[in-house]
Amino acid sequence: MHIAAHDVGRLSRLTAGCAGVTVAVLGVPHMSGTGPAGALLPAGLALLLQVTPAGGRAERLRAGAAALLALAAAGMGAASLGTHPAAAVATTLAGLALACLDLRVPSRTGGIAFRVADPLLLGAAIIALVALVPRLFEPAFPPGRGPDSVMPLHLAGTLLALAVGTILARPETGPLHTLDESGPRVAVRRLAPALIAAPIVAALVSAFAARTGASRPVAAVSTGVVLAALALLALLAYLVRTLDDADQRQRHLVAELRERQDFAQTLLQSMNEAVMVLDANYRVIDVNRRWRELTGHDEPPASAPPLPPPGTGGDWLLPRADGTGVPVLATMAAIPDAAGATRGYVATYIDIAERKQAEDALTEHAAELERGNADLAAALAFKNDLTSMLTHDVAQPISSIASLAELLCTDWADLPDDIRLELATKIDKNTRRLIKMMNDLQLLFRLDTGAVTARRVPVPLLEVVEAACGTAVGAGDVEIVIDEDLAALADRGHLTVVVENLVKNALTHGAPPIRIRADRAAGDSVCLAVQDSGPGIPEDMLPKLFGRFLRGAGLGLFIVRHLVEANGGTVSYEHAQPRGARLIVTLEGAPA
Repeated sequence: MHIAAHDVGRLSRLTAGCAGVTVAVLGVPHMSGTGPAGALLPAGLALLLQVTPAGGRAERLRAGAAALLALAAAGMGAASLGTHPAAAVATTLAGLALACLDLRVPSRTGGIAFRVADPLLLGAAIIALVALVPRLFEPAFPPGRGPDSVMPLHLAGTLLALAVGTILARPETGPLHTLDESGPRVAVRRLAPALIAAPIVAALVSAFAARTGASRPVAAVSTGVVLAALALLALLAYLVRTLDDADQRQRHLVAELRERQDFAQTLLQSMNEAVMVLDANYRVIDVNRRWRELTGHDEPPASAPPLPPPGTGGDWLLPRADGTGVPVLATMAAIPDAAGATRGYVATYIDIAERKQAEDALTEHAAELERGNADLAAALAFKNDLTSMLTHDVAQPISSIASLAELLCTDWADLPDDIRLELATKIDKNTRRLIKMMNDLQLLFRLDTGAVTARRVPVPLLEVVEAACGTAVGAGDVEIVIDEDLAALADRGHLTVVVENLVKNALTHGAPPIRIRADRAAGDSVCLAVQDSGPGIPEDMLPKLFGRFLRGAGLGLFIVRHLVEANGGTVSYEHAQPRGARLIVTLEGAPA
């Protein structure tokens, strides 16, 4: 039949309370005395208070009153050391044990705490047993010659009851309690009754032998001593065997624990992921081999590197010993104890450098595809614009040349000479127009491929402008205001093409008079402005004014922009006052 632990504890406290009442009652007749017997009453009351349940403030009052009564009993016992030394020592030890019943000293090895009252109670119980055992041998002595004792029988029995009751007052922390189901403490707990009963049984055997005449009193005493010695030897042998078994179990447990630690360490070091183990205060406890390889550290760092919040994970940058960082996939997990509180953390890092490189390569490839798509779109737009221009601008002079040539061939004999000359002149004009357009297209292709380079030299602006205007149709309405010593640093051929296209644009889309003016600007630059008196350029056409294929404007302004930029200059547009358009070319000035 098994008894529950709380029932055993309740029975133990009840027994201790009864022992306290008994000691107090036996001490009442001696309460007026000052010897050890007079200390029994406060000692019994102190024991009774120690087992009385209380809570809150009443608990503190109960503990204080029990301590005061126990100290009073110890003081009364110590006061009679001169007259009753054995009883005084036992009473003093019992009183001190009651006073410090709940006082414990922590173990240095981290085991069960040592209770201060245990050796005091052991001393008091031994003194009481020493006083009681000779009395048990009294029947073995002749009449009138009983054994001597260190204290009266009733006092020794009362002190033994006080010691046993004090031991039972705290069954959860007393000397007979253990937290383990193996070891010498369990053996002591189980064999303590046999240890106490051995001398009593020996005394009874000796007394029976003396009364029956089976042996002399000396032989009876010897028999009791031999029995007690045999019982003690048996107990010692059992204890030695128990200690040996406990030592073997301890060695086995230590070996198993070491094996598990080695297995856990091997498992940690063999993981392909980098692992860092930290305590609850984020101090690094251990790292594995992969972590050392990934970070370049030979030893765990003194302080943990930046960590993601516990319970989260994601892309992270793990710092290396050389100051660089490794892209990793980091996770942070808490390690709970048995109560659920966090006792540490485990940080895991997975190297994703190759994945990052692949992602970067894919991103770069996607960007290249985007750029290729943009180039294809630009090429497609260029093809469409070129096709539109060829259909509109190139087809017109070709059609005119074809129709005029057909007319000449068909009606040559019937046409007068002046008509023939006029038709031939128109064919020549359209042919020159077509040749100019082909030259512009050829220059356009060269500009698109970046094959146009400028050889810049000092170029007199007045000379270039006059030469360009001399070849332009309708240039008689052009007014030129340029100093003879004004020069720009540019490619002469490029500058001639620029002026020709600006003058042609002003004559075609503007209205006379045309004014060409050049002046020195801020710094060392030179500004060349071509202004007409036409209606100007509409606002919706300004963003694409210098584009490649502006509807109705041909390639002139696009070629102008690229040639000016190839010579390190800029071209811009502004409205003229009161009306008209002004195109301004800015170039680096040359010394006069």
